[in-house]
Amino acid sequence: MGKALVIGCGGVASVAIHKCCQNSEVFEEIMIASRTKSKCDALKAKLDGGKTKIYTAQVDADNVDELIALINEF
Repeated sequence: MGKALVIGCGGVASVAIHKCCQNSEVFEEIMIASRTKSKCDALKAKLDGGKTKIYTAQVDADNVDELIALINEF
C-alpha cells in the first residue's frame, strides 16, 4: 500500500522503522537513508525477513540535490 523514506538511522529512527515494519499492511516498502550506509545496512539485517521490503541508501541530508534524487528514485 505505502512507502516510507526515513532520513537518519539513530535511536529514534530505528524505533520508528521497527514499528513501521510491524505494520506491513500500511508500510510495504521502507527506504532507510543516512550519511553512514553501514548503519542502515545493519538495521536492515535485523529487520529483514518480515513482509516489509527494506532498502538502504547513503545520503547527505545537507545536500539538497542528493535528497531530491533519492526521493525521486524511491
